[in-house]
Amino acid sequence: MKSIAQLKKEIIATGLSLVNKNLVAGTWGNVSSRTACGQLIAITPSGRSYRELQADDIIIVDDHEQIVEGTLKPSSELPLHSAIYQARPDVQAIVHTHSIFASACAVARRAIPPIIEDLVQLAGGEIEVAAYALPGTKELAANAVQALGNKNAVLLANHGVIGCGQSLDEALTACELVEKAAQIYIYANQLGEAVVLSDEDVASMHTFYLEQYRKRQGKV
Repeated sequence: MKSIAQLKKEIIATGLSLVNKNLVAGTWGNVSSRTACGQLIAITPSGRSYRELQADDIIIVDDHEQIVEGTLKPSSELPLHSAIYQARPDVQAIVHTHSIFASACAVARRAIPPIIEDLVQLAGGEIEVAAYALPGTKELAANAVQALGNKNAVLLANHGVIGCGQSLDEALTACELVEKAAQIYIYANQLGEAVVLSDEDVASMHTFYLEQYRKRQGKV
């Protein structure tokens, strides 16, 4: 069972990955994880560079979004993270990115259909677009929860991507796969038309991931 100190280090490392992988620019995006007890959330602060984050900068909040540890202001998207955790007991970590191709789909209000196997396995099907609402609002949080459903990723209209998982690594991977699939989707449609996988194949591959492949990857 990970301590809060270990969890903070993982959040900082994940934040650095967002910058290094060009999934965010500047201080945008955010990262969070449930603590071991499951009653608290560790989340990145608002407006701080990922390259300069220290363990003491990570904020710990309770399930009412009240700060229990830390002096900085938590990410403005705390309501979004909190709403997903409340709706999805299986989700242990959330990563929010603003990657280019996925954001292009979000701006066009185009869901990413199940066209590529790796994303289908992890996310569970089509990546839908949540209805637009201003960032940091309860309305955005509700829209995201509805569009996310039981999948592990969702697009936020005119905004970016949310990736979920049972670990920070899995949530980050979800964001990377959404970005990859968005790029493939855009390019495939330039060549002609992206061919969508069948519902049966999508269900089979997602079940395989949940029951077998996730354990092989050590993402839980």
